[in-house]
Amino acid sequence: MHFGKAVAAELCKMSGVCSYLRERCTSDHLWKRHMKEKWSRVVGEEAWRKWELQVALRRDVDVGEETGGVRSKGWMGWLGCVWPLSWLKRKMEDGRKPWRILPVDSLISFYQALESGRFSFPAQVYNRENGNAGFLLSCYDAEISYNSRTNKFYARYPPHGKRVPAIEEVTWERVRAPIGTSAHDLHISECLTELNPGDHIEIQWRRNKKFPYGWWYGVVGHLEVCDRGEHGCCCHASDTIVLEFNHYAPGSRWRRKIINRKEYREDGNEDGFYGGIRKVQKKEEISVWKQFCPAEVQD
Repeated sequence: MHFGKAVAAELCKMSGVCSYLRERCTSDHLWKRHMKEKWSRVVGEEAWRKWELQVALRRDVDVGEETGGVRSKGWMGWLGCVWPLSWLKRKMEDGRKPWRILPVDSLISFYQALESGRFSFPAQVYNRENGNAGFLLSCYDAEISYNSRTNKFYARYPPHGKRVPAIEEVTWERVRAPIGTSAHDLHISECLTELNPGDHIEIQWRRNKKFPYGWWYGVVGHLEVCDRGEHGCCCHASDTIVLEFNHYAPGSRWRRKIINRKEYREDGNEDGFYGGIRKVQKKEEISVWKQFCPAEVQD
């Protein structure tokens, strides 16, 4: 059999047949492709760090067992992140040790933990609380876990003020891996000197300084004094940048934001605070944002 062409479910099934197949079917070499194909777009560095911490804790439990320590009461729960409990029960009834069958630091362990939905991880969700116009064309941090029955994710958002933390089920296209800046930290805007009209951007925004930031989609517009005709555009030579959020109607206070490319810092008032800016350059990212653009402008 060509193991490299086997689907994930086949490899999992064969790994429980015998020691030879277990060694072949749990190889990280085989599981790199499956991890990349299914999880790479939504699993980022923070999720990997959380998993590595869990692996380290499991190793500590193993060391305690080998030195005569008391088995952690949570070991069965940890295994439940990797294999279905019905499968574990059968192995125990057969007199085998299920915790020795699967390497704790292997990619197959991580894959199965994600697939089972018992391992939650940090991600970001487009259009939080889908249908809520107040979050249109935004992307917010959430803790998500996979539901294999519906092929969707449960998303749990951090609290905003006194609001009860929201939980919703979201589709794959509404999820991405975090970009690397904490929702409570100001993103360092390294792209300001190169922004020109037509560029796509994301900008941090929060209601007040006690709330976490979300990322909001917009484009760079032209200055009102710009002559786009005979003499061409000169906006790139100005210290002033116009950010446009074209899903809002002309005249809306949310439609435009004027910033200074040389002296920009967090800026806001009672309506909210604008934070760091990142330039969106990948066509795939731009395409994702565009699919969420509303058919009608918002007031």
